[in-house]
This record gives sequence, C-alpha cells and structure tokens, in this order.
Amino acid sequence: MSAEFYKLVNNPIKFRLFLLSKLPSAYFSGVRVKEVNEEQCVVTIPFKWFSQNPFRSTYFACLSMAAEMSTGVPAMANIYKRSPAVSMLVLKVNGSFLKKATGITTFICNDAAAIKQCIEDSIATGEGKSIVAKSTGRNKEGEVVAEFEVMWSFKAKMA
Repeated sequence: MSAEFYKLVNNPIKFRLFLLSKLPSAYFSGVRVKEVNEEQCVVTIPFKWFSQNPFRSTYFACLSMAAEMSTGVPAMANIYKRSPAVSMLVLKVNGSFLKKATGITTFICNDAAAIKQCIEDSIATGEGKSIVAKSTGRNKEGEVVAEFEVMWSFKAKMA
C-alpha cells in the first residue's frame, strides 16, 4: 500500500478535497473513509437530505457508492503512482438490501489483502485479472443493512 496514498486518505481535509474534485456526488452525499489499512477499509454514508429517498431511508445509489468505495480505496492505494501503471475498472456489482437504512451505515470490506494480491498477479503476468470484493453495510446497532459484491478488473499497462 502506498504510504503517500494512505496519508491522503487518512487526512480528512485532503481526502474531502479529493472527493470534491473527483467524486462530487460522494462528497455531497457524505461518504467518508473512516479507516483503511492492509486488511480492511471502513466507509460510512449518513442518512441525510442529500442521500435520502422518498421512503425515508438512504437511497440505494448512495449505499452502492459507499460499498464500492470500501472496495475501491484499497485498490487505489495499491496502484497509486505504481510503475508500471495499473488500470482498474468495475465490471459488475451485485447488491442485496436487507434492512431500511435510516442512520449512518458503515461498510466494511475485509478483502484488501486479496485485492493487493490480484494487482500483483496482474503486474507479474501482464494479463488482466479480476476479483470479487465483498462489502457489508451495518447500522449503528450492528444489523446488516446491505451486502455488496463488487467485481474489479486490474491490468498492468506495459510499455
């Protein structure tokens, strides 16, 4: 994991500026990275005016955005300023919504090590590799609100 990227993500001001410039919908809906390390990534999404749906819960797209970010941040950390450069792309997303999200929903992805290995395999072989990363969203009571599987593809850009 890039120490420089880790510092960026763990600096709330710098990361919010990154979100504002690159992912404004995530910024305005309140998606925040709470923790990222070699094993996991923790991302939250609040229930608020900007992230709500007409049914008084968090809009599914906002939940999806937080889940994707919990799987994507570990990937970004491992390709940041990498040589050779590595491209990443979401190929597929599967989501299950199990409970109404009416407060802060915390998504945790524990697949950071497997994501890193997939990226390393792509660099070693020069071939595209893919991985399905799981993210589980829970409310403040610890109840599962949503579960997502995000399929990422990585390919080293050989010169």
